[in-house]
Amino acid sequence: MKLIGFNFTKISIEKKRKISKDLKIDTSINIDSIEEVKNELLKSKDIFLNIKFNYKINYKPDISTIELVGNLAIALDSKLGKEILKDWKDKKIKDETRITLFNVILRKSNVKALQLEEEMSLPLHFQLPSLKQNKK
Repeated sequence: MKLIGFNFTKISIEKKRKISKDLKIDTSINIDSIEEVKNELLKSKDIFLNIKFNYKINYKPDISTIELVGNLAIALDSKLGKEILKDWKDKKIKDETRITLFNVILRKSNVKALQLEEEMSLPLHFQLPSLKQNKK
């Protein structure tokens, strides 16, 4: 699987109220559609797919929401591409494919989400690595 393109079509953040002590942060990723892209300029044995996704981060209870909607374009060998399209007719994605797609979405979306969280003074939705001094 080769990543050909990635873009956001919607970036939304809303901070409704101050952060409370009982803050809970939930994230979700949804694949909205998978479609084959046919283009005469792309002469290849590979199949090109456009995948629409939705990535949300919810700060509960009703504190803030970040929503990132976008597309990723991938190229894959014909057999795997046809298998993915066949499975998608039933709105299913095999675990191996889903994990690969989600990792691409997370890698790109988390960078954007971190930037938005910083601008809106929200806590980060995941713990960044940090160093600690050894006690001797």
